[in-house]
Amino acid sequence: MKSIVVTGASTGIGWGVVEILIEKGFRVFGSVRKEADAERLRKEFGANFVPLLFDVTDAQAVAKAAGQVGAALAGETLFGLVNNAGIAVPGPLLYLKVEEFRRQLEVNVTGQLIVTQAFAPLLMAKGPGLPGEALGAKPGRIVMITSVGGRNATPFVGPYCASKFALEGMSESLRREFMLFGIDVIVVAPGPVATPIWDKADAVDASAYAGTPYVGALTAIKKLMLDAGRKGLPPEALGRVVHEALTAARPRARYTATPEPLQNLLVRALPARLVDKMYAKRLGLMKKD
Repeated sequence: MKSIVVTGASTGIGWGVVEILIEKGFRVFGSVRKEADAERLRKEFGANFVPLLFDVTDAQAVAKAAGQVGAALAGETLFGLVNNAGIAVPGPLLYLKVEEFRRQLEVNVTGQLIVTQAFAPLLMAKGPGLPGEALGAKPGRIVMITSVGGRNATPFVGPYCASKFALEGMSESLRREFMLFGIDVIVVAPGPVATPIWDKADAVDASAYAGTPYVGALTAIKKLMLDAGRKGLPPEALGRVVHEALTAARPRARYTATPEPLQNLLVRALPARLVDKMYAKRLGLMKKD
């Protein structure tokens, strides 16, 4: 049975990816941060799900989990690594606490590198003097979950968009560097997905910015995000895209998965200044004379 590691498996996109991969016959090692989530997922997914307890920013815990997976593989090559774990820190950049910005980048960017460095040796069919070699097998693949926000930034989710822009660049560099080992690195960029990421503790709280010029615009963007989430793709749809990226004979370098693909293409095609004005008009950001 082929094995895949999925980070951030407890809810949302990660949960949907695990569901589809197990349905397709894979053994999935899924990372969670709480033992309660590990127990819940064991019950939901059965024997082919193996929980890994770690936070992606904890290099020691990630290395320990990679050792656990390596032992379970018993010399076989890891079929895939899905870097999905992430958080969303919203707020106006002018007033955002710098430590919150750092936290966003630490989880969504540095954490992905920590995980990739730990598990990459297990993906190598052959590596020049590197640990985790598994002879006689094809190298595994890496799927990086970015976002359409990694190419088109939205006001008031600047930290999140910055992290996803960074992840897009890191993924492209990794894809070219890992050609040496035959490991493909594929980006999957979701649009709105029906996940709880925006409903957790990091949800936009306009009251935190009371007294700033952005209160009205923050209320408007929160409504837009909630509406987009309700109309978003189900997590399982992302699971099917990830499965294709991992198994297609000739996968694309980048997949975009959004419920409104034409709108996404239009925003990318329009002049940036025009898109600026569209956002400003919708959110009340036009400067008053």
